[in-house]
Amino acid sequence: MNIVVLVKQVPDTAAERALSEVDHTLDRENTDLVLDEINERAAEEALTLKETTDAEVTVVSMGPDSALDAIRKVLAMGADRGIHICDDRLQGADVVTTARVLAAAVRTVADVDLVLAGNATTDGQASAVPAVVADLLGLPQLTHVRELGLEAGRVRAERETESGEATLEAPLPALVSVTEKINEPRYPSFKGIMAAKKKPVATVGLDDLFPDDTGFLVSRTRVVEAVPRPARAAGIRVTDDGSAGRQLADHLIARKLV
Repeated sequence: MNIVVLVKQVPDTAAERALSEVDHTLDRENTDLVLDEINERAAEEALTLKETTDAEVTVVSMGPDSALDAIRKVLAMGADRGIHICDDRLQGADVVTTARVLAAAVRTVADVDLVLAGNATTDGQASAVPAVVADLLGLPQLTHVRELGLEAGRVRAERETESGEATLEAPLPALVSVTEKINEPRYPSFKGIMAAKKKPVATVGLDDLFPDDTGFLVSRTRVVEAVPRPARAAGIRVTDDGSAGRQLADHLIARKLV
């Protein structure tokens, strides 16, 4: 069985993020970068399946040189090989271009049975890339999954919705995107970290993935303007002298919150 996991390196949400003054894009040299947590959970699910089905796990990531760190972490967790899509022409790529490139990378893996991804990344939060990848690959898609199982050539998943729970099922090969409720990721062991240094990672660009498409067009997003987040102002303190309830109500009414 062959499983592909799609992962992304993103800014650490617990640290300060910096933007370039030139084009307002992420200043990677002055921002702490990590493997996206939801992708980490997708990787954990792949590795759990690997332990029970004897699968081979390939991790795929698109990004600059630093994105290799995200791939290496998943390899340290237990994945078998990686594909790093690195091409300067992809800077600022939007959802459609990202999905087209990821789908092309998945096609380079022979006999893929399952593609796993997070339901949304913490930086873009478009929550659309997995669905577009599935459509491009012609795969059934099971999205926003919190529990996953394989049986007799089929994938079965549980999804939690605002109105209740739903059970999804599809034949393999298929694509599944998971939520933060799917599992708790393992920590890479020292042995795993050392082994990851020897695992193969193929670096590819647009010319490798689209050799017959010299006119591949990259659609991009562009940040027109960015301003620093304002400093937190001191709150309003209400001393209860018997009129605190009235003061609170007046405050909410003045701001049209009630």
